[in-house]
Amino acid sequence: MYFAALLARTEDGWEASDTELDDVETLSDLADLAREASVDDDTVLVFIEQEDAWFGVVRVDGEEDPRIYVSDGAAAARSSYGEILLTDELLGREPGDDDVADLDSLDLDGTEDGEPEDETDDEEDDVGTTSKGETVPSGPIGDREVLSDLGVSEKELLALDSTDALGEIAEVLGAAEVLETVR
Repeated sequence: MYFAALLARTEDGWEASDTELDDVETLSDLADLAREASVDDDTVLVFIEQEDAWFGVVRVDGEEDPRIYVSDGAAAARSSYGEILLTDELLGREPGDDDVADLDSLDLDGTEDGEPEDETDDEEDDVGTTSKGETVPSGPIGDREVLSDLGVSEKELLALDSTDALGEIAEVLGAAEVLETVR
């Protein structure tokens, strides 16, 4: 179960609107959707959450590039809406780098350079894989100070769990009531 909402800052506070992400395929589409909800090019926050698994905040300020925070990259990678947020830039990759190896460099026997495989290597639980086969690390990724000037510090953002993180953020912003109206 997903929830997505737009919070647009106005002179009178925040306005919330429920949003459908069915037609959103890229971060650029999402930013355009946020800009349409903007009042006088003021801040718009896009909240996305997948029931107790992860949440994401995208901040759009006028025509500036969107700023993104995702609470758990690996969990978001397993989600079609999460994949929208997991851009090459966010993941520290060069645009267009498909992370695909050629046949000569593939390790087909599970070992590296002839070394025996380490049987205690359980790091696979700490990564997610996108639909394109790209690996994404577990844990928070993105701009951890995306909300710091709005009253949610990096430390507070990192301390939020996915259960009601968006409600807690909205509470700090003074937007809890308007968010609840669209939930």
